[in-house]
Amino acid sequence: MRPAPRVAPGHPLVWRGGQREHTLPTLPSGHRALDRRLPGGGWPIGALTELQPARAGLGEFWLLLPALATITGQGGWCVLVNPPWLPYPPALRGHGIDLRRLLQVRTRNTAESLWACEQALRGARGGAVLAWPGQARDGAGFARLRRLQLAARDGRKSAFVFRAPGAARSSTPAPLCLGLDADDAGLRITILKCRGHHDTRPIHLRRPHDSATTATAPH
Repeated sequence: MRPAPRVAPGHPLVWRGGQREHTLPTLPSGHRALDRRLPGGGWPIGALTELQPARAGLGEFWLLLPALATITGQGGWCVLVNPPWLPYPPALRGHGIDLRRLLQVRTRNTAESLWACEQALRGARGGAVLAWPGQARDGAGFARLRRLQLAARDGRKSAFVFRAPGAARSSTPAPLCLGLDADDAGLRITILKCRGHHDTRPIHLRRPHDSATTATAPH
């Protein structure tokens, strides 16, 4: 029986629980308070980010608008798979998003949604995929999410999956997982999982309240 290969302590595959170093490139979120707490200073590129809003429509889409503006401004594609809200084009343009680089995909069930996400992630490199695979807590199991994580890595894309409340109690292959809720000041974000040590205190982001900033409408 061959001995297991030795891995140097500084190898990128070695997890160092007390440190925040990592090997994933990142995309600034556009929110300084959030970037200060995220490993690498932004959303991971080539990896899956899981977002768990306490309820739909509390600002989870608004949170990603600056990143989408950066991606489309650089010529990348942003694919939305089964969003529960209809994107509002004038507001998206107001946030700097190039609508010519934005695609919306509608499917009939969770299986089709996850298949569409995987195909979009494995397509042309770069860009981002946002997915709402279903409201059931078991709508996207570990094995299916693992496929999306691998596809994001292969396509070098940022992948964002919105899961139903209560999904925090199930395991996930996503390197980054955030819990989202709303308070009087705006959006409250809790880092549920990330690579390395992380601060468990909530992050508070003030969200604009005027109607011109609304980027979605009811489906």
